[in-house]
Amino acid sequence: MSRSQKKSVKERYTVVIADDHQIVRDGLRTSLECPGVVEPGGLRVLAEASNGFEAISRIKIHQPDLLLLDVAMPLAGGAEVLVDIRRWSPQTAIVVLTGINAPGLIASLLESGVEGMFSKASPLEELYEKLPLILRGGHHVADDFVHLMETHRSTRELTERERQTLNMVVAGKSNREIAELLCISPKTVDKHRTSVMQKLGVHSVTELLTLALREGLIDPASSQ
Repeated sequence: MSRSQKKSVKERYTVVIADDHQIVRDGLRTSLECPGVVEPGGLRVLAEASNGFEAISRIKIHQPDLLLLDVAMPLAGGAEVLVDIRRWSPQTAIVVLTGINAPGLIASLLESGVEGMFSKASPLEELYEKLPLILRGGHHVADDFVHLMETHRSTRELTERERQTLNMVVAGKSNREIAELLCISPKTVDKHRTSVMQKLGVHSVTELLTLALREGLIDPASSQ
């Protein structure tokens, strides 16, 4: 029987909350157990965990329908926790709640097959709206992460010359200065600059700087 078939016959879903911040766990428990917030009868929180080892232990014991998981917890990281959870309780739907926006980690979590991913910067309403879908076998990735991964893919499409231009633009160099350093014309620099901004979906140097810092695109050696 598939996970979606199993979930469809549940009258009340069970949850384990794993986060190293007590205030987050308390807030989630209160909301999730309140009738009507997610499900008509509310969800039943079976246990909480404040670190990775506890999360694995709680899942092994309770095997809940749902795990709400912060992947940046002490003692065991997100990847380790996910592997053990899948081994001990394969029917548990895993929903990641994280404040991390590193593309490599996000890509790894998505590839691991988690059922949901939500940013801690997103409204709680988004989480509560999508949980019924996930509990019944569906999947959801928050728009923040979808956009992040689209941008991450775009950065890999930059040519070497475009990366050099990007670094120098972020370093505050003018088109003429970049042209002299790269031994090309200012017109060609402008072409590279326009192409970079189009590929990355930004419309100003400020946006470009923010994205470059977030994505780790700045190479000090090429911006001198």
